[in-house]
Amino acid sequence: MASFIEGLWQSIFTPGPTPTLLVATNATFAALQVLLAVLLLATYSIHFLVLSVLCGGLWAAINWFARELKAHQEQEEEKKRRALAARPPPPRAASSSPLDDSETEVEATKSTPSLRRAPSPPVVPAAKPAAVSTVVEPAEPQGELKQRVAEELLPSPSHGHKSGVSTEDEWEKVSENEKDK
Repeated sequence: MASFIEGLWQSIFTPGPTPTLLVATNATFAALQVLLAVLLLATYSIHFLVLSVLCGGLWAAINWFARELKAHQEQEEEKKRRALAARPPPPRAASSSPLDDSETEVEATKSTPSLRRAPSPPVVPAAKPAAVSTVVEPAEPQGELKQRVAEELLPSPSHGHKSGVSTEDEWEKVSENEKDK
């Protein structure tokens, strides 16, 4: 039992439906169906019949999905096997010196013809728009700009510069005005 729980815990972190996870799922749904059947017989409530039908539908859907996913994975593995079998091994030149055997992966892959860059298709220039204006019109001024000047009474490191009064000072003024009310 401990090995089943360990396998179940590991299967949670494994992608795809694992056999351990499917066994646990099927056992849980079977136990739920038994419980709903007992409650239906004990209470004669239609609710337990509806819940049993919903549970059975979900159980069947989960098993169907697991079968489809397994079939898809097998098809993908078959495609990979066919692709590897159809591809010829890269040609290798006969080594004339013992140093050629110590060739690195990068050097080996550069010499394979399958990795050569294919010629790029010719670039076709796009059609130009009929009339494009390159004249920039100046924006109309909407109001006067006011320069912010630091108050002479408050010492600040930016005294005399633009925006000398900080936002914190303004919030302090607001809070002082609210205390006075």
